[in-house]
Amino acid sequence: MSVRVGTGFDVHVFDQRRPLIVGGVLIPGEPGLGGHSDADVLTHAITDALLGAARLGDLGALYPDTDEWRDASSLSILADAVMKTRDAGWRVVNVDSTIVAERPRMAPHKLAMADNLARTLEVGVDQVSIKATTSDGLGFTGRGEGIAAQAVVLIESGQK
Repeated sequence: MSVRVGTGFDVHVFDQRRPLIVGGVLIPGEPGLGGHSDADVLTHAITDALLGAARLGDLGALYPDTDEWRDASSLSILADAVMKTRDAGWRVVNVDSTIVAERPRMAPHKLAMADNLARTLEVGVDQVSIKATTSDGLGFTGRGEGIAAQAVVLIESGQK
């Protein structure tokens, strides 16, 4: 059996005209994030980590800013990346991720996010870790200009 690790990072600026979706969860009453798809910063970081671990490219190369992916659900993009990963002979072992945002508070939404992501990644919810932190008022996230996320994904070969 073989294992690989991939890392992912994503950031999006706030956009008052859009809904806020993080980890596939709609967070009401907050400004959304700007981007070509639904701009789900957490799901993008996890997708990039998965693609990197499997050496399949990156989010921008496989899901470019074209009409095909305009306003696409990031969970659908992740599901496609999971399929590509599985077709390449790999499966997800676990995900560890961190959301960096001054607002909104992520704690009330983390269980729903983990459930959405686990279902899409085809793993148990106990294999998906989501943490949230602030940047203590520093940088673009600290100034409340957007949200960032990072993720690490461990995959293993599908053959035992």
